[in-house]
Amino acid sequence: MTVRYVLDGSQVRTLEDFWRLIGEAINGPGGYFGKNLDAFADCLSGGFGQPDDDDYLVVWHDHEVSREYLGYPETARQLERRLARCHPTNRAAVGKELAAARKGRGETVFDWLIEIFEDRAPGVLQLQ
Repeated sequence: MTVRYVLDGSQVRTLEDFWRLIGEAINGPGGYFGKNLDAFADCLSGGFGQPDDDDYLVVWHDHEVSREYLGYPETARQLERRLARCHPTNRAAVGKELAAARKGRGETVFDWLIEIFEDRAPGVLQLQ
């Protein structure tokens, strides 16, 4: 039987909200399911925090609300944080992404999350 984990997209306003809510949806209150993009990808690939059940779905309710909140302003905020701590050799690339996000172009935080789901756990995500 397929286990369903429900993510309330109406509560996802920042990437930090997503980390908290996906962790709680899958692993209960205070649960962990990544706190950065790499850790999230690892969890979906069978790393620490992955559900014990191989047959599971993540049902993302109100994903359109999340898509709006995880749009360009949140993307720019996340890229500003990344720029402040990235290796000097990556600053130009991150700066370019940041400039695009500030102009409403390029991938958004929402896009990053969807891409990770598709790459690491195809078919697990249901957007509703």
